Amino acid sequence: MSEQAEIGVIGGSGFYSFLDDVTEVTIDTPYGQPSDSLFLGDLAGRRVAFLPRHGRKHHLPPHRINYRANMWALRSAGVRQVLAPCAVGGLRPEYGPGTLLVPDQLVDRTKSRVQTYFDGEPLPDGTVPNVMHLGFADPYCAAGREASLAAARTHGWEPVDGGTLCVVEGPRFSTRAESMWHAAQGWSVVGMTGHPEAVLARELELCYSSLTLVTDLDAGAETGEGVSHEEVLRVFGENVGRLRKVIFDAVGELPEERGCGCAQSLGGMDPGIELP
Repeated sequence: MSEQAEIGVIGGSGFYSFLDDVTEVTIDTPYGQPSDSLFLGDLAGRRVAFLPRHGRKHHLPPHRINYRANMWALRSAGVRQVLAPCAVGGLRPEYGPGTLLVPDQLVDRTKSRVQTYFDGEPLPDGTVPNVMHLGFADPYCAAGREASLAAARTHGWEPVDGGTLCVVEGPRFSTRAESMWHAAQGWSVVGMTGHPEAVLARELELCYSSLTLVTDLDAGAETGEGVSHEEVLRVFGENVGRLRKVIFDAVGELPEERGCGCAQSLGGMDPGIELP
């Protein structure tokens, strides 16, 4: 394809709508349609592809997002490094609304999401991926995390360096008992996206880093009536401009040459399919 990018940002229209000369690119994948088109633009001297995770009209709930198609489309466009902001609930009282946490660990509490390319199921063209088992002890790219932390501090936002993102199925919020259990495990924040994005990125040898914006204290960490959809939207709206600046600066902080291990995550193993 003629339009290529090197960095992907998975987020909503609030991230790319302020760029000039944005090019919309539609990509078909062997796994169906991604959430939306890719929107390509120049930022900090880098070519960036923006993908609205929930679609530009926010019509896709977390459990219906085609994560495999999304990550495949980004790699097809040339992307090799991904920044993935998401809204989360805080599982500790000190992680209140407005906290920016850059996680270094992930817990999967989803139930129905396809989370691998290497399942041995034939693709529409007849090719069959091999069944493979990849290491995932450290789910996020160290270089991407450092770039995100540095960008946040530039804007006077003292981010939480490290923590565990617990991803639940959604679209409902946690019960108070579930939330208290998550907190009792020592986990930091809870959200509905971020998995299986991270593991799919690893299978495609992409660098992937998450930036989590706390929009509320989760049900088990607060004393009121529990989180509401309106509260999440309000707090996210109050912080999206600041988060956009952090993301934009993080793009410029990402290394031009990848020296991390993400690019060799397959370890020379044959995936059985040709990666884009």
